[in-house]
Formats: sequence, structure tokens, C-alpha cells
Amino acid sequence: MNFYKTFIDGEQGLFKPITLTPMQKLTLRFVVVGLVYYLFAVVEGMLMRVHLTAPGAVMDDKQFFAIMTAHPLVGIFGSSYTIVFGAFLFLVPFLMKKPLWSFKMANWTLWLIAIGTFVFWFAGFLSHYSPLYTLYWPLPADFTQFSVWGGTFFILGIALVMVGTFLFVINIFKTIAYNPEGHAKQPKGVLASALGFRRLKKADGSYYVSTPVAAIARGTVDTVLNAGIITFTGVLILIYMIAAILGHDLKHSAIDALLYKNWFWWGLDLIADGLVLIFVAGTWYLLATLITGKNIFMEKWARIALFVEMIASWFVWSHHLMSDQAQPQFLKIFSGEMLTIIELITQGLAFFIVLATLWQARPLKMSNPLKFLLGGLLGFALAVPAGIMQADLGLNRILHNTQWIVGPHVHVAVLIGLTMTLYSAIYLLFPILTNGAKLYSQKLANFHFWAHLLGGIGMGAFMGMAGLQGMLRRVVYHNGEFDLYMILAALAGSLLLLAFLAFFYNIVMSVGLRGVLGIFSPSGLDKDRLLPEEK
Repeated sequence: MNFYKTFIDGEQGLFKPITLTPMQKLTLRFVVVGLVYYLFAVVEGMLMRVHLTAPGAVMDDKQFFAIMTAHPLVGIFGSSYTIVFGAFLFLVPFLMKKPLWSFKMANWTLWLIAIGTFVFWFAGFLSHYSPLYTLYWPLPADFTQFSVWGGTFFILGIALVMVGTFLFVINIFKTIAYNPEGHAKQPKGVLASALGFRRLKKADGSYYVSTPVAAIARGTVDTVLNAGIITFTGVLILIYMIAAILGHDLKHSAIDALLYKNWFWWGLDLIADGLVLIFVAGTWYLLATLITGKNIFMEKWARIALFVEMIASWFVWSHHLMSDQAQPQFLKIFSGEMLTIIELITQGLAFFIVLATLWQARPLKMSNPLKFLLGGLLGFALAVPAGIMQADLGLNRILHNTQWIVGPHVHVAVLIGLTMTLYSAIYLLFPILTNGAKLYSQKLANFHFWAHLLGGIGMGAFMGMAGLQGMLRRVVYHNGEFDLYMILAALAGSLLLLAFLAFFYNIVMSVGLRGVLGIFSPSGLDKDRLLPEEK
């Protein structure tokens, strides 16, 4: 029997209890918290859209830049990290047919990220701490512009998120590697196989570690590297802040600004060009197999591409510094241009493999998971080439630091590519995590799909048009020069908000308000209530 069909039909009986299991509850908690922070990010985005069209109408410039600093971090850590981590902590043990290594550690991961996100968001909101997410040195430690206390709590919030991230990494790697008592003993080298350093197959020729689990393992490598770099950077900034609180003015010149920028972008790029692309490709593969009941087309090449993407992601950071005059020319060409093309190839291969898997299984019912999967594929089909255009020394001089960067590339990649992929997973896992609960309204699901798709692409397109006309990012134009583009982008963005509200209402009505609140109740979380598969 096909294992993925078993997963979707629940034929193993793991998802038939009368009440939700602790693992189901925990996963749903991750999803709900992530969706709440997604709403935060969408509302903040709309407030910024309004300010760009009518400066001063809802906030002043200081508040605008404070929101701009926290906005992407809320979206990345509070929303995307939370949903992705929750899904993977559920899927890795299930796909490997063994329990999660530590349920308590998973719970700590959720609340550390949730609380940490609120702390850094609230610190920025109150203090207007706004060095922007780039945090270029010495900007984050410049106390002539920003509140030292606001900056201190902002960094402490990020630190809580990073601790939660490290716990996620440990839990994932331990779950892959360990041999739980009472389960079939797995062969040695399972983790090495998951990472791509060893080829471990079963007697029937199938991979011992499934391709989605391999993708999760390889993306988690970038997760831990990124967390380490951001943590080190935060500690560095915190040293200057605590020194300022104690009355000591450390010299900013003690840190080489160019070295700092390369270090910082190496860490940040591990999220954008490593972790996201690997995690998304793995999720595509899993969704394609669950939707079709078929094995992945060209699975060997899919795994090779995941490994190549993992290695390439460690060396492509310099495409963020191609317009920096002090950046060495070798890094601009080798890291910025040449290696970035590898990501187009690996992501293009993943795109082709997923479509081929779907094509082989036709005819397929156009279900909600399939629609949103196709939407996610379209998002990266638009956003990745937009990013590759920027990885050209000539075009980069034109596009760098304009609305093009954050429009057709960043927002389309995140809102359409990443978020619609996550929505596909949520729609697919919803009946499994709720013991067969039926969706309240298919009409609302259809509205969610089209409003989100058109809103995300429309907003990215209008921001890109403004960028091509010379509108810089991180700049407020009080003369109304780009108002038409920003008004159109705001109207498209409003569709994203309406799409989310329709989705959230649909989910709440499907399980009931008591059902949503029950996800956060402590009942059923005692160890003796765990299923045998979860102990």
C-alpha cells in the first residue's frame, strides 16, 4: 500500500481518536500562532501602504520606519517560522514512523518564538527603534538616533526567537537520528543520509529517509547556521547597548563595516536563499506525493538538487552587496552572479519535478491543496527570475534599493510562493489534525485563493513598476510623486487582508470557537494521554 495514500486516508488509524491527541493540539497551536502573526504582518503592511500614499494620515515617519523594521521579522519569525516548524515537528516523526524526540522541547520552541516575536515587535512599537532590518553597522548601535532601551529589548526578543530555533533544530536532528524503544531499529547513518552525505536505501530500492524528510534535514542545516550568525550579531549589538546603558561609549570604528555587512548578509541570506528554497522544495515534493498518491518523478535528481542547493546557499550572499563599492569585485562576480544562477537551476528543477509528478497522475481533482500548491509554484516562477535579474552587475545598479527588490522579488516570493505553499499544507493537513473536520465553506476557500493570488501578484507588480520609475525603498515621498502606484499597491494589498479574514473565519467556523480555544487548553497534554506512536 502506498504510504502517502495511507497518510491522506488515515488508514493506519492514527487520526481516529475521539479527542485531539497532544501532538495534534501542539501542531494546531503552532499554526494558529503563526496565522495570528501573519495577520499582524498584513495589517502592518497595509498601514505602511497608507503612509506611503498619505504621509502622516495614520502615523508619523518615525513610527513608519519602526514598523518597517519589525514587519519582515514578524512575517519571517512570528509567522513563517512558527507554521513551518510546527508542520515539520509533526511530519518528520510521522513520515519516519516514530515519535517526536521531545514533546516538551517542541512546546518550548513554540512559546519562545511567540513571546520573542511579541517582545521585539512591542519594543520597536513603543521606542521607535528603527535601524531597519538590514542593521548595517554602526546603525543598530547608534544611540544618537535610537533608544538604547528599545534596542536592548528588541535584540532580547530576537534572542528568544533564536533559542526557540535552536531547540527546533535539536529536536529535528534528534528525531531523525534516534532509535526509540519499542520501534524497529534503524540502520546507522540515517542522519548522514538525510543530509545527503550517505546513500542509504532499503531492500526494495526506496530511500530509507524519504525525500521530504531529507529536504527538512538539509534546510535545517541552514536554519542552525542562520540562527548562529544572527545570535552572534545580536550579542555584538547588545554589548554596545549595555555599555551605553552603563555609561560607556564604545568606539563604533572597532568593527569593520564591510566585514560586518558580509557577515550579516551571509546569515540573513541563509533564510532567503537557502532555508526557504530548500524547505519549500521539500514541501512541494510532499504535497505532490500526498495529492497524487504517486512517488516523486526523478526522485534521485530531486535529492541531488536539494543537496546542491544546500551547498550553494552557503556562498551566494554577495548578491546583496553587488552595488556596494567597497565589496571585492571577485565576490560580486563569483558569489553574486555565477553562484546565484545555480539557485535558478535547482529551483527550476524542483519546479519541473513537481509539475511532472502532478502531470503523471492526471486526471486530478482541483482540490484546495492542489490549487494553492499551483499558486505557490507560480509565485516562485515569478519571483525567482525577478531575483536573478538583480544578480546582474548592470541591472543591479538600476534595481538596487528600489521598490523592485521588495515588490516583484521579496513580496511575490513570500506572499505567493511561500505563503500559498503553506496554505496548501494547511488545507491538506486540516482534516488530519482535526480528526476529519469538514471545511465550513468552499466558496470562502475559493475567495481566499483568488483574492490572495491576485492581491499578492498585484501588489508586487505595482511596487515593481514604481521601482522601475525610480522609487527607492525605505524612503517616504511627501511630494506624492509615486502615489498612483502606491494606491494601486494598497488596493491589491487589501485583497490579501480580505483573503486572510475569509480563510481564518472559514477555519474557525469549521471547528467552532470552542474548538479553537480548546487547542490551547492544557487538558490532554499529560504524558499518559499520548498515543503509543507519540510516547
